[in-house]
Amino acid sequence: MEARRQAFAESDAQHRRWGDFRLFVLAALLVLVYWRLWWGVLFCVLLLFALGVKMQALEDARSRWRRTIEFYETGLERLAGRWAGKGLTGEAFLPAEHLYARDLDLFGIGSLFELLCRARTRMGQSKLAQWLLGPAPFGVVVARQEAVRELSDRLDLREDLAVIVGGNAAEVNSEALAAWGEAPGILVVGHLRPLFWLLSILGLLAIAAFVALLVGVPLPGLRIFALAMVVICGSVFLRYRAQSTAVLEGAEHAVHELALLSAVLRRFESENFVAPELLALQREMQVEGEPPSVRIAQLRRWMDLADSRDHVLLKAAGPVILWDLHLAIGLEAWREKSGPALRRWMDAVAEMEALVSFAGYRYENESDVFPELVAEGVCLEGVGMSHPLMPRTQAVANDLRLGEPLQALVVSGSNMSGKSTLMRTVGVNVVLAQAGGVVRATSLRLTSLQVGASIQTHDSLAANTSRFYAEILRLRDILQQAGEGPVLFLIDEVLSGTNSHDRRIGAEAILRGLVQRGAIGLTSTHDLALTRIVEELGGTGGNVHFEDQLVDGVMRFDYKMREGVVTHSNAIALMRAVGLEV
Repeated sequence: MEARRQAFAESDAQHRRWGDFRLFVLAALLVLVYWRLWWGVLFCVLLLFALGVKMQALEDARSRWRRTIEFYETGLERLAGRWAGKGLTGEAFLPAEHLYARDLDLFGIGSLFELLCRARTRMGQSKLAQWLLGPAPFGVVVARQEAVRELSDRLDLREDLAVIVGGNAAEVNSEALAAWGEAPGILVVGHLRPLFWLLSILGLLAIAAFVALLVGVPLPGLRIFALAMVVICGSVFLRYRAQSTAVLEGAEHAVHELALLSAVLRRFESENFVAPELLALQREMQVEGEPPSVRIAQLRRWMDLADSRDHVLLKAAGPVILWDLHLAIGLEAWREKSGPALRRWMDAVAEMEALVSFAGYRYENESDVFPELVAEGVCLEGVGMSHPLMPRTQAVANDLRLGEPLQALVVSGSNMSGKSTLMRTVGVNVVLAQAGGVVRATSLRLTSLQVGASIQTHDSLAANTSRFYAEILRLRDILQQAGEGPVLFLIDEVLSGTNSHDRRIGAEAILRGLVQRGAIGLTSTHDLALTRIVEELGGTGGNVHFEDQLVDGVMRFDYKMREGVVTHSNAIALMRAVGLEV
């Protein structure tokens, strides 16, 4: 960051020097005008034009250095734990119903998505969200790990991606753009293109003839020629008007914000990769002829020309010079040549950006490790696991071992002792592990697991459901998921919305059903009677707990998980600590 600040200071000083020189030239211009030295005036005007170009280039450079400084400032903010609320929250990607996204704080302010995301394009952000919302096959995870390892050290690449093309992340509608590229042609008249060019030239001459007539140039037959060309070109314009309009409106609906997409493609094309996953993505971008970045830039130029149709002069002269028809033919030719590859290019860019997000996180958290993936059985063995959303100075690490024979742990403990945080810690690290990223642990070994969580279930006025009803619906979904494959269940305060008798029977049935289906996981409770469920589960269940101490009227927690059942509660002490007379 300090190096970039120095570069910005030099660029800023250069910008000021050239700005002072431009003021001097402007003053000289005024003096030359006063003395009517017209050759000098012409020279100064040309020099001012050249200086304008130079100043714009310096301003672009200064703006880029400013964005680069912001890139490193943001990275240092993340290292200091001051990142929440300053990045992309990804809330648009939060599904209405999902087995763990809301429970594990995947999206929103202070979320895992906000911590990870470095993607500039909308489709890259969407791809990252997809990876967090479901586990990838082991082979895919291993390939992503290799790619993340390589990208982690490529700081220049990540810096370039963060600062190319200023402004916010582009809202490229990738699905609409891909569908537009794959759609069949509307205006198939390429063989008539030379004729249309000839008519456009004649139409331009007709416009010139009208101007000549207006200024009184007496040329024989000029009026007849001009009227004839207006009729001919107008007829051609009307003949193809509907098709041209359909082509242009379809492109305007689908094609937006291409500058960033072209710049990102160009940067990825120029990189020399080694990891097989990265090489495969680069191959997806390869086509015969011009590279994708050049082709996207060509499409952007066509769309810039299409936007010019609103100019008053083109509105008047457009039908005579067949402006809309040429634009439509050009767009159709581009789509025929490059349209079918659009989806492939955008998918490759999206995956690259998602990998860059994981790589940036790994670079900033060098002590985090890649998990070991196990193909056989059902297991989760974590050493020194802590929560990646918590500052390292505050997070307390715990060990956890689940699998044969121990499948379910009942976590007891007092309020605020760390039960819910433990479950979120386990869940978030498993999500990271199965997406291809590093985890906040000394080591983590796991098999493929679908995550099912019931930590943040809420009542809903709109859906007319109570918290208890919402919870049992979620538990039903987790049980169904467990019937389809290995599941990691994380259930906070199981069935707390009902009486102790029903809770005991229901919780035992749910845990037994999960264990019988081969699931592994944790459930927490304040009700110590539920800790006896372990006896019914035999060797597949166990009890662990968190403790607290009341020191000089202040509750103290060490957030360390211990074996067995907690022996006391702090609820009354907490109530008294906040001033309630209990």
